[in-house]
Amino acid sequence: MPKRSFVAVAAVVMLTGCAGAPQSAQPSPTGAVTDNRQLLEAAKADCMKQKGFTYVAFVPPEKKKTADEVKRDNGDYQSMRDYRRKYGFGVFAELVYPKEFGNPAVKPDNPVINPNMKIQSDLSKPQFAAYRKALDACYVESVKKVLGKTLRSANDYFIQVNKAAKELTISRIDSDPKLVELASAMADCLKGKGYATGKTTPSAMSERGSAEFTAEEDRLGRAQRDDVPKVAPPPKGDDDIPMIYMPTMTPEEAKPYLAKEIKAALDDLECGKDFYAVITPRENEINRQANAEFGM
Repeated sequence: MPKRSFVAVAAVVMLTGCAGAPQSAQPSPTGAVTDNRQLLEAAKADCMKQKGFTYVAFVPPEKKKTADEVKRDNGDYQSMRDYRRKYGFGVFAELVYPKEFGNPAVKPDNPVINPNMKIQSDLSKPQFAAYRKALDACYVESVKKVLGKTLRSANDYFIQVNKAAKELTISRIDSDPKLVELASAMADCLKGKGYATGKTTPSAMSERGSAEFTAEEDRLGRAQRDDVPKVAPPPKGDDDIPMIYMPTMTPEEAKPYLAKEIKAALDDLECGKDFYAVITPRENEINRQANAEFGM
């Protein structure tokens, strides 16, 4: 299944103010959530207590993957096609199917609620600012204590996760001759269908569809706001995490955008059928390794 990059996902997480990683931690052989994540949460709670604030160590229960999700993670063509026929690349589908994608604005059935959201919502504006400042500092302190990694800020956590994944991608994916060959063939096929491809490295070809529609989503979101530039500024460097502004839309308003995305996603899959069968399980393994390293 196509996924947004670590950069894009981290940007959405920081924009919505959610504390914690956007992806669930990987289970141990016994099914327990990664120990590092539990240790990070415990360290944050202890740090906040020392600063005079309440924070509850919270690790949400792991959501068990369906058989189709496992197949998609392994690059199964039919499962990927079934997904894309409904959700495209998974960008505008978040607006059309907000409950299915865990939109925090939509109350899910039987929700697992992070108690820290209630704690923060009860604070006054000055109290909230002080709380967030303390939590950011505790994030830095806890990551150092548990993982031995030095952060410049809480946001630097996501930057470092992205950097680790990028380095693994370059060494294991973009340098693989077979994937380079498959990516080139996919690019030629898409050009024949009238699509622009840009860079044709394996990682770029894997992300191109999601990146294109995320950029469109961001453009629409910026157009609705008066406090941000209408055009996303170019990244300042590899460590720059762009902010993604999701537009406010009803599902009906978002459906035409999703329809366009679905067609592009199906064409992308047809051209990349052999490509995705190889790259998708490798990308998921890289994500698992980066998550494990950083306790996500």
